[in-house]
Amino acid sequence: MSGRLAIISPSMATPQFSRRSLLKSIAAAAPATVIPSALLSQGAGQHHVAPGPFQPTWASLTAGYQTPEWFRDAKFGIWSCWGPESMPEQGDWYTRNLYLQGSKQNEFHVANYGHPSKFGAVELNGTWKAERWQPEQLMDMFVAAGAKYFVALAQHHDNFDIYNSRFHEWNSVKVGPKRDIMAVWAKEARKRGLHFGVSNHGAHAWHWLQVAYDYDPEGPMQGVRYDAYTLKKLDGKGKWWDGLDPQKLYTGRNIVMPDGFTSVAEANQWHEANDRPWNEGIPTMDPGFAENWFLRCQDLVDTYDPDLVYFDDTELPLGQYGIDLVTHFYNSSVRKHGKVDVVVTAKEIKPEHVGSVTLDIERGKANGILAQPWQTDTCIGDWYYSRSLLDTHKYKTPTFVIHSLIDIVSRNGNLLLSIPLRGDGTLDEDEHAFLTGLASWMQVHGGAIYGTRPFTVFGEGPPDAAASGTFNEKRQRPYTTEDIRFVTKGDTLYAFAFVWPNDGKLLIKTLAKGSAAFPRPVQRVELAGVGRIAFGQDGSGLHLTLPAHAPNPYAYAFTIHT
Repeated sequence: MSGRLAIISPSMATPQFSRRSLLKSIAAAAPATVIPSALLSQGAGQHHVAPGPFQPTWASLTAGYQTPEWFRDAKFGIWSCWGPESMPEQGDWYTRNLYLQGSKQNEFHVANYGHPSKFGAVELNGTWKAERWQPEQLMDMFVAAGAKYFVALAQHHDNFDIYNSRFHEWNSVKVGPKRDIMAVWAKEARKRGLHFGVSNHGAHAWHWLQVAYDYDPEGPMQGVRYDAYTLKKLDGKGKWWDGLDPQKLYTGRNIVMPDGFTSVAEANQWHEANDRPWNEGIPTMDPGFAENWFLRCQDLVDTYDPDLVYFDDTELPLGQYGIDLVTHFYNSSVRKHGKVDVVVTAKEIKPEHVGSVTLDIERGKANGILAQPWQTDTCIGDWYYSRSLLDTHKYKTPTFVIHSLIDIVSRNGNLLLSIPLRGDGTLDEDEHAFLTGLASWMQVHGGAIYGTRPFTVFGEGPPDAAASGTFNEKRQRPYTTEDIRFVTKGDTLYAFAFVWPNDGKLLIKTLAKGSAAFPRPVQRVELAGVGRIAFGQDGSGLHLTLPAHAPNPYAYAFTIHT
């Protein structure tokens, strides 16, 4: 490794980069890290990491990083998972599943677009025009609904860049909308005082998109290879994608399904063993993919200067390349702000790497207060727009999301909520109603959410039905009048109730007179949206006498004064 960067020791890192002059001197003196050619993809040039106090190692990231206060204060963000895959309005993973014979999305695709040998991801990308997208109005709705940060999808597993990418020609400026979607999102978010984030899921494209080289194992088109297998740059002559190379979109023949399968079951079994596993590594058959991913992601963070980068990976993408990217991102932040003021989220972080990045739990939550700030990411429906959820009115309700937000914040977490757009850039009527309901609650109760920190306990009530971890939100038991959650802000304690008791009486056991958790006597209690309410405190708890009617249909915040 040419060049050497200082590693911040744990003692130097606490408190978080308060010694601004030290960091600035380190950043000014340290040369850029150049990754040796032996670590790079074959045939690729050397990539560079910004100079600064971090070295591209787990040890350096873990010792020197701390989640910034803006993120801890924000608590709630909205995410737009939007791109070409939104066009069919058929939900998640459409660009993969359109090539999987027997899937519902494949059946829809054949019926509405044609066989994947003739109409695949190349043509689907061309249908996305974003012709009714009104980002100003959307961002106003997101702000009204309480968002303090906004995250835009930059690249999904479909290998399409939703920004003006310098290192990938299949992007939203050259294809589809012919606009720099990311620049517009960033402008509108920052104009309204929101922190801005980007999500990058593209490290999996090299195996996720290999189905585009498949064929139907059954039926009248049996054995006919799909479009990726045959399309070349020259095939675009005279077409709308003239000059673009389809193989750069499809990532090349990395794991091609062999000839000879004669049943969907047999083909699916092969996929489950070969291209379906969630592979976090560098493809040995195409090491240049990882270098290209790094350059595209570095271009993304350097050009759009996000406050947050979301990675859809177990820890960091593509081995050393992910570590290099985070190092570059952190060091760049130090140069601009004198401290690391940015967030990188990752999933399933190993114990020895806790603190290097911010933990994200997809569609789930922690089962207690975590020492480090963390985030849940979830969606009101599918990540990509699904028309069936509108037709059946199956979106998450404002009540479910508000309850989730309260519970997550009480455990030292944030909630990032995706609101999927139609392909044309609009929201449907149920999504409008959802945001209106959420806004009505957040505008009254935001003071008990934003800027808060965990209490000594997250709450009280029956044990959680779901263990800590990803994809556990569907196992959440219904809340009862016994469920209470707590947060603090300075000397103020907030207690949340989820269910309005029929008898107008609410007991908070944790706040019993003389309780070790809250030894000070309560002097006054206020109910958000109402004002002061009657109470009594004894050895069994804090007894609240509630108004005759609930002030809202969702959840209830009490301010406890001592």
